[in-house]
Amino acid sequence: MRRERVAEALVRFLRSRYGEPRHRWREDPFKVLISCVLSQRTREENTERASRALFSVASTPEEILRLPEERIAELIRPVGFARQKAKNIRRICEILIERYGGKVPASKEELMQLPGVGEKTASVTLCYGFGVPCIPVDTHVNRISRRLGLVSWDARIEEVEPELRKLIRREDWRLVNLGLVRFGREICRPVGPRCEICPLARVCPSARGKGR
Repeated sequence: MRRERVAEALVRFLRSRYGEPRHRWREDPFKVLISCVLSQRTREENTERASRALFSVASTPEEILRLPEERIAELIRPVGFARQKAKNIRRICEILIERYGGKVPASKEELMQLPGVGEKTASVTLCYGFGVPCIPVDTHVNRISRRLGLVSWDARIEEVEPELRKLIRREDWRLVNLGLVRFGREICRPVGPRCEICPLARVCPSARGKGR
């Protein structure tokens, strides 16, 4: 089946199962950025605990820089790699104040120059901090787009979002990003995907034994 038809089936399914995203389009860009840095290599519940703990004490670059690095590491300990993340967070805050007047830049190139900020973190910040339509590629988006044949298994991680953008209408990018995260937790799981109950099995090469 052509990739375009698979993409259309995916969007229809995600909209019917999860509906249009309801939470606010734009959130505080600084909190989005720092939360995404915290989320690296840890589980969502750990990120939420650490974010709540940190932002209850300091929620702006200026406030965070008043905290010793050891105190930041203590607050964010649930996420793991706390010392390195605390160091990156302090340096991010310094750069934001020195170069951008304490504001988060709305440019992917500038965001990716910040310590600990890669493609995914930059995209998430733009999408949920500034309302810029994009498809941040987390583990679920990456895995499912390959299983469905929307992206080649041989594609590099940085090629995933551009390929998805070609196949999916701009107005559906946010739906796809949020929907694939939920779909990846419930059905198209990393281990033991539930293909027998998946409504997309009929269009999925992996479900038909042609993928991974």
